Amino acid sequence: MTLSFFDQFASQSFLGIPLIAIAILIPWMLFPSPYKRWMSNRLITFQSWFIARTTNQLMLPLNTGAHKWAMILTALLLFLMTLNLLGLLPYTFTPTTQLSMNMALAVPLWLATVLIGMRNQPTHSLAHLLPEGTPTPLIPILIIIETISLFIRPLALGVRLTANLTAGHLLIQLISTATFVMLSIMPTIATLTFIVLALLTILEIAVAMIQAYVFVLLLSLYLQENV
Repeated sequence: MTLSFFDQFASQSFLGIPLIAIAILIPWMLFPSPYKRWMSNRLITFQSWFIARTTNQLMLPLNTGAHKWAMILTALLLFLMTLNLLGLLPYTFTPTTQLSMNMALAVPLWLATVLIGMRNQPTHSLAHLLPEGTPTPLIPILIIIETISLFIRPLALGVRLTANLTAGHLLIQLISTATFVMLSIMPTIATLTFIVLALLTILEIAVAMIQAYVFVLLLSLYLQENV
């Protein structure tokens, strides 16, 4: 029983095609495309409004030089949000529960922000490793600590996203299994458990959207430090 709870996080294959590849490609098909008519429908209008508001919120604390990242960060936000929400549907696979995939997204983008800072303003970027007014005996220790904290950032991005989504999926499966088992034994308790399951599902929808936003927001904050 313990192993079966974690089977949902194993990448299955169908006709030799890994489901994780299909799950990654589906969000790109759902992205909005240019509308050829003068008047757009409500869905296109909502998508355009949502993308504009999200991009504005992400780029608000950044200076003009960092606005080149607007398309990358917005596309990443929509990609992660769509993957997380699709993973809540029955009989689907959530690629963002895999630490390897989240690290593959976090490490290159974090490294890009660091390299941009080293290229454009190396003195300012290196100054983050040593706070101003540090006593001389503490300088080597603080440099080591700040360097470690710098390299932990992509790991924290990937682990945060993986842990939150994995915990939510496990809770949903545990409560749904308990509801199914108690349905014939204790119908009243099963009804209460089903209400908890419905509330948890609503919470997980919010968590799926929030975690995608937090992932991209932290990347934008790392970019802000180096631009």
